[in-house]
Amino acid sequence: MFYWIMKHIVVGPVLLAIFRPWIVGLEKIPANGPVILASNHLSFIDSIFLPLVVDRPVVFLAKSEYFTGRGLKGWATKLFFQATGQLPIDRSGGKASEASLNTGLRVLSEGRILGIYPEGTRSPDAKLYRGRTGVARMVLESGAPVVPVAMIGTAEVMPIGTRLPKVRRIGIVIGDPLDFSRFHGLESDRFVLRSVTDELVYELRELSGQEYVDVYASSVKERRASEAR
Repeated sequence: MFYWIMKHIVVGPVLLAIFRPWIVGLEKIPANGPVILASNHLSFIDSIFLPLVVDRPVVFLAKSEYFTGRGLKGWATKLFFQATGQLPIDRSGGKASEASLNTGLRVLSEGRILGIYPEGTRSPDAKLYRGRTGVARMVLESGAPVVPVAMIGTAEVMPIGTRLPKVRRIGIVIGDPLDFSRFHGLESDRFVLRSVTDELVYELRELSGQEYVDVYASSVKERRASEAR
């Protein structure tokens, strides 16, 4: 109920009126049952606007630190992430990936929509980067349909490192659901996982028109941070 109130009465109408997102293919998202929305990741606000335009609640996995801050800022941050339907996940330690996978599978087992970013992190320069195979494991183990989604223009509205967004229109392009049932039972095969991931990222490139770079976005960020020291 809290999520519904914040989305439909408090947060949603204001943001939609200000940024006026245009949407293509919304009808391609199944009306019921588990669904994976796999999106490119250009900006912090991707996790805000995608749930706002989808009729059903969309769950994203967010860093647990966003839910444990103290004081007024910590309370406001926790409230905001709860309002946008995000769940806390501990991404520290060696078992972080397994914890994320299990939490995502639980969301899907409940017949809900899970939003994920195959690149694993925001793009540092609006290009599309190599996908992480964890998304493929989730797709194959859950058996849920996966729908590719391209966020358009969110990097210009709120680039990495900025605190306040610029008021500009953004776009959301939703592709046809992808069927990976031919790989059923092969979720432990690393070559299959890479194939599924690459096929999904290829669809994102087609929808978004982004330039593709065959390295991990996290590696680019680490290299740039090292060079800046």
